[in-house]
Amino acid sequence: MRIDVDPAGEATGPGGLLHEGVTRTLGIEIIDGVWEIGQPQTLEDIQGRFNVSRTVAREAARQLETMGLVRTRRRHGLVAQEKSLWHVLDSSLIDLRLHSTRREEQLRSLTHLRLAVEPAAAEGAARNGDVHARARLMPLASELRRLGEAGELTEFLQVDIDFHRTILALSGNELFAALSDIVAVVLTGRTELGLMPPRPQPEALDGHEAVAEAIFRGDPATARFAMQAILDEVRDAVVLPGSPT
Repeated sequence: MRIDVDPAGEATGPGGLLHEGVTRTLGIEIIDGVWEIGQPQTLEDIQGRFNVSRTVAREAARQLETMGLVRTRRRHGLVAQEKSLWHVLDSSLIDLRLHSTRREEQLRSLTHLRLAVEPAAAEGAARNGDVHARARLMPLASELRRLGEAGELTEFLQVDIDFHRTILALSGNELFAALSDIVAVVLTGRTELGLMPPRPQPEALDGHEAVAEAIFRGDPATARFAMQAILDEVRDAVVLPGSPT
C-alpha cells in the first residue's frame, strides 16, 4: 500500500487519512473472507504490512472494533468476527460492504429495510409533519426532475438524499429518523457502483413528485402507496435474476 505524507506531516492513503485507508482495506478483507473468522492479527502485523505507526494501527483497530468486525484478545491481538456479531446498522460498515464483493447481498438487505420503513415514514410525514416542513418536499421533487432529466447525477444524488432525509425526519418516529444516514449511504452506493441509469427513469421522477404532493396535501394513504411504488422500482433494479427476494 502506498503511503503519502502531506506538508503538515499527516500520513495519508488512497482514501484520505491513513488509518481510514487501513481500516477500509482490512474491513473489506474480513467481509470478503480474505481475513478469516477467528484468525488473529497483531498491531505489529498491521504496522509492518502497511508501514504505519502504532498510533495509526491502533486507530484502525478501534474503528474495526466499533463496527464489530474484530474483537481484541489478550496476547492474540485482533480476531476477525463472524457476521452475526457485526454491527450491521453502522453506516461505515454498510459503506464497506457496498464496496466489497458482497455488495449485491448488502444492497438487497438495505432495499428490504427501505421497503419496510420508508412507505410507513411517508405515511407518517403526511399525517404528522408540520405543513411548512411538508411544503419543502415540493421544490425538492421539482429539482430532482430538473437534475434527473439533465443527467446531472452528482447533484441529483445530493437532492435525493435531502428528499428522503426530510421524509424520515417528518415521520414522527425517531427510529425512522435515525436511519437517515443509512439511506444516504445506500443512495450514494448505488451511484458510486454505477447502478443508477445515466438518467433516472421518468417513473421514478413521477413517483417522487407524487410522494411530495401527497405528503404536502396530508394524504397518508397516497403517500405510502407512492413511496412503495418508488421502492418497488429500486427493488427490481438491485435484485439480480435468480436472487432470493
